[in-house]
Amino acid sequence: MNHRQRELLRLLLLREEGALQINDLAAELSCAEKTVRNDLDRLEEFLEEYPGTWLVRKPGIGISIEIDEHDRSEILRLLLSSEPKTVEERLFEMAFQLLTSKKGITLQYWADRYYVPKATIKKDLETITEWLERFGLELVSKQRVGHTVQGEELKKRNALAHLSELVPTDKNVVLDLFFSYEIATVRTALKNTQQQFSIGFTDEAVESLLVHALVMIKRTRQKAPVFVTENEIEATENRTEYSYASWFFSQLEEAFQLKFPKGERVYFTWHLISGKRLEEGTQLDLQQNQETTDIVQALVGKMSKLTLYPFYDDSILMNGLAVHMHSVINRIRFGFPITNPLLSDIKRMYPYMFSMVMLSLEDIHPKVNMEIPEDEAAYIVLHFQASIERLEGKREVEKKKALIVCHMGIGMSHLLEAKIEQQYQEIEVVACIEKAELSDFLNETKVDFIISTLPLEKVKAETIVVSPLFSQKDKKRLSQFVKNLQANKRDFQQGERSFSPFLKDGLVFFNVDYSHRYEVVEMLSMALYEKGYVQQEFIYSSVNRERKSATAIGGGIAIPHGDPSLIQRPIVAVAILKEPLEWGNEMVSLVFMLALSKENQKDLRDIIGKLASLSEMPAVVHELTETKEYQRFTQVLEKNV
Repeated sequence: MNHRQRELLRLLLLREEGALQINDLAAELSCAEKTVRNDLDRLEEFLEEYPGTWLVRKPGIGISIEIDEHDRSEILRLLLSSEPKTVEERLFEMAFQLLTSKKGITLQYWADRYYVPKATIKKDLETITEWLERFGLELVSKQRVGHTVQGEELKKRNALAHLSELVPTDKNVVLDLFFSYEIATVRTALKNTQQQFSIGFTDEAVESLLVHALVMIKRTRQKAPVFVTENEIEATENRTEYSYASWFFSQLEEAFQLKFPKGERVYFTWHLISGKRLEEGTQLDLQQNQETTDIVQALVGKMSKLTLYPFYDDSILMNGLAVHMHSVINRIRFGFPITNPLLSDIKRMYPYMFSMVMLSLEDIHPKVNMEIPEDEAAYIVLHFQASIERLEGKREVEKKKALIVCHMGIGMSHLLEAKIEQQYQEIEVVACIEKAELSDFLNETKVDFIISTLPLEKVKAETIVVSPLFSQKDKKRLSQFVKNLQANKRDFQQGERSFSPFLKDGLVFFNVDYSHRYEVVEMLSMALYEKGYVQQEFIYSSVNRERKSATAIGGGIAIPHGDPSLIQRPIVAVAILKEPLEWGNEMVSLVFMLALSKENQKDLRDIIGKLASLSEMPAVVHELTETKEYQRFTQVLEKNV
């Protein structure tokens, strides 16, 4: 057989249920239908060597193979022996088979199929077992039966949709397990549905809907439907998105010659409701209820109090959160967990904002009766971080107030003023005066700096001397002057806040030896309570916060913290671990317990920023972990951050 015929045989063997149409096979193999028919004749000759195996051709239904499992395994082994799979490809295929097979699958079947020892298959199954547990599924092994996955159909579909997370990969491997014509058909139907109803999903949401639809088609063919209650059906049928799903299903039923149960329509409607929307135009059809509004208001309110940023003034944030939280709420309600591939990066890049969001979500949890996991929280962090950058951006473009002192008369003064304001949008000229008026003017008016055409003595304000004609050289000097002013201001503000006021001898612990991060957090918070810095409830609060999301920020550093309202006096406690300790997905050697109340938010932002910088200095972190006494520790810390 040639390569095309081998691929045709592989496609037929992998289709365990249902038939394949000639035109679909031709599209999959990129050849003419006549070529497929000729190749089928060649396959019939090949299959004559396997008694009890034959090709089934039914007009109007399609092509399939009647074959027992032993022969299927043997033929696949022969096909695959010349095309060995990578470990990753084998794991994905095995997990997919387990989640979609009604029968048990034996070690021998896989050993024959992938041409590897049974010991290798056992190791693969250990990896798959651990991954399945994340979705509440169990891999069960029975003698002479094989391996099966036990659990609800909804959980199996969630696992199938997240198959790419079984081992690290940069592509959506689930799509590799379906035919290209199936993918193209569903993708077109999704595109048509969006156009028909003027709805817009993000690219990420479209890919998710595509995967769920493909899984749904396969499971419908296998007669493995999801279970939904009558109450769920009734509630979902009243949603606008149910009409979108019905229109979408009409396209699929025609294309695949399938009849979907009502439960599948409800199930896919849940995915449409939960999908991330593009913000434009969403207000027309999101059906945002009071619950969404309450959660957004509570979250923004808590974040504003914690961070002292006026988030309510940012309409972009409010609108964006309303759209985003609509999807978050429904994903949690319908049991569609997500994994955020950016989680560790977001925690490392924005440790302060991540901490504030997690604290806020914990605080509003009792009010909204919904617990939002850290993978969802990380996406919420991006909304607030973008808002801060917008708010900070507004502050940065606030015009610097400049006073012009010119000794060449009013005409030259206004010419100089016009040139500066035309070329520098960030500068506002508050007045043009002569040198003699300077003292009285400064007593009454505050300015950021002075632009003078002559040297000035005994003036406290920052001053730059330029030519009255404001040459190109003057322009460059003024640009650099303004940049230096801004840089000096930032340095001054940061220099005002450091670790020193918040570190105390007796609250920096050396050679700390525990087996779990919770024990370290409990030890530090207990020390703070015993010395009167926090209320007793802070101990539970900090450990509970750590349980929800590991506080490692990279570079061997962790920053546990608790509810700011339980802090009586601001302080930072430190644990230098005897040996690096597993802290979530990282190894940690330095632990900074941050006990800073909302009145110290500027200090907290600055300290977390310094710790984030420290996490990128491995040599300094190593030097700190090697210290054995308080004074040396603080010297190294202050010197470097």
